[in-house]
Amino acid sequence: MSAAIKIALVDDEVLFRKGIAFLLQREDNIDIIFEASNGEELLASLEDSLFKPDIIVMDLKMPVLNGVEATKIIRKSYPEIKIIALTSYDSKSFIANMIQVGAVAYLIKNTTPKDLIHTINQVAKKGFYYNENVLKTIQETIVSTKNSKGNLETSFLSPREIEILQLICQQKTTTEIAEHLYLSPRTVEGHRNNLLLKTESRNIAGLVVYAIQNEIAVLTI
Repeated sequence: MSAAIKIALVDDEVLFRKGIAFLLQREDNIDIIFEASNGEELLASLEDSLFKPDIIVMDLKMPVLNGVEATKIIRKSYPEIKIIALTSYDSKSFIANMIQVGAVAYLIKNTTPKDLIHTINQVAKKGFYYNENVLKTIQETIVSTKNSKGNLETSFLSPREIEILQLICQQKTTTEIAEHLYLSPRTVEGHRNNLLLKTESRNIAGLVVYAIQNEIAVLTI
């Protein structure tokens, strides 16, 4: 049996946070290692905790240090930790901003328990998970700003790297990509690491944004 997914919950609404904790603790493969009520508490807990979470489920609007600023700090100090934004804000600018600062998934607070659990499992498995609504927002918001940045050069990517990037955008795992292309998982990981370096992306979510921005990925939404 694989190790449990270690989760930290960050939300200043105590009742909501406890409800989420109760829901997630019923899952055999999820272990909540701590909770926090704002970004500052979260950072203190990360510093003090012997075990770091694999995933942080974080609200955006919180006192002292909000979720957006906390995400920026965590992306630099703890790049291996994945952040799922869970918020009542569903405006395109909020979604685009959180994705660009490093959130690997974005959920609205009226989401179903099933969707939350599914998202956590997908992030643990693939490194990111964007539902149709979020993918559409990335496409509309980030692609629309492309021209202001100038056309980005993509010819330095090899045909194989582009192929792998397109499969990543289809939310396929390393194993699934390896099987599809008749490669070893290690080879796929190598290509993926090259893509991260070449595109200067901080994580897999960043690769997806890059691919959409440069029209490498055709999203079927």
